[in-house]
Amino acid sequence: MQYVTLKKERFDDFISRLAQDKKVVAPVAQDNNAYAFEPVTSGRQIAKDYIPTILPPKKYFMPQYETLATFNIGNGQQMEPVVEYERMILFGVRTCDLAGIQCLNMVFSERPKDHNYLVRKSKIIIIGYECNDYCDEYASCRLVHNHTPNGGYDLFFTDLGDKFIVHINTQAGDEIIEKTKLFEEANEKDLKALEALREKKRKIFANEVPVVHENIPQVFEKSYNSNIWEDLGKKCLSCGNCTNVCPTCYCFDVIDEPNLDLKTGKRYRRWDSCQSETFAKVAGGESFREERAARQRHRYYRKFKYPVDKFARLFCTGCGRCSRTCMAKINLKETVTALVAEQGLTDKKAGKE
Repeated sequence: MQYVTLKKERFDDFISRLAQDKKVVAPVAQDNNAYAFEPVTSGRQIAKDYIPTILPPKKYFMPQYETLATFNIGNGQQMEPVVEYERMILFGVRTCDLAGIQCLNMVFSERPKDHNYLVRKSKIIIIGYECNDYCDEYASCRLVHNHTPNGGYDLFFTDLGDKFIVHINTQAGDEIIEKTKLFEEANEKDLKALEALREKKRKIFANEVPVVHENIPQVFEKSYNSNIWEDLGKKCLSCGNCTNVCPTCYCFDVIDEPNLDLKTGKRYRRWDSCQSETFAKVAGGESFREERAARQRHRYYRKFKYPVDKFARLFCTGCGRCSRTCMAKINLKETVTALVAEQGLTDKKAGKE
């Protein structure tokens, strides 16, 4: 592994130099203790200590609205494919959001591959940023093993107090280091400081739910007919907030929209939500997931069961966004804890892994 360091007084120069070459997007403070990824030109604009942003950086890889093709039936041309992308550098991506991007990469790399997503992904450089403590009470990153970096970045920043230690993970990351000329080689003291920080984090981050990571799929194997889903269904408002803010929800609808001339127009996709009753409605007006309880259960199984069977990976990243934004106060950690208790799988040692 190759590490370099950046003195904190040089951080603003670093961001400014990046912004001279490419669009830089980073977390920026909003009103009411909220944060959002927005374009920046200076390090002073960036919120380095922040709770997860309202929307995850997924919005740059999979936009809320994306044109897929244009059509013109007036001159014989049927469909013209469109690939929308923008070169950019994403700075300050937390480990939970890095995990979310990795999940999307797996989904959209399956056959048939999503060409639009993969092209856009190839144009984005990712600079991660480590959490040295919990962001707030909603996070469950230790439960899903996303409290420490697991790849998925070009560079990764860790705050050591008076400086950042930076892991160079790709050639694109190495090129940034060479071009900005602001970094120094990490020495043995820096590496020991990083090791001490990670050791301290092992004590700070404890399993937020009383079950060990490896037993989570077992919990959901036995919970399909649980009464807990009925309880959630009574609370749920079907607003779709949970899926809109989730880093790994990727469902979309495809719409053909003609212009007023009825000859030209576009085909685009937009985010959709499995929490909407219309999502599962088919011809004839029937819905195979009509009850809110069934839709809530489906959402949890799409995070903790189905992707484990298919990709051998949990698709919950522990970011806490779904709990943070739920108008009905449905809390993911509370739900999983209740399922664990119902199955008699509570492990009192889970928080001491």
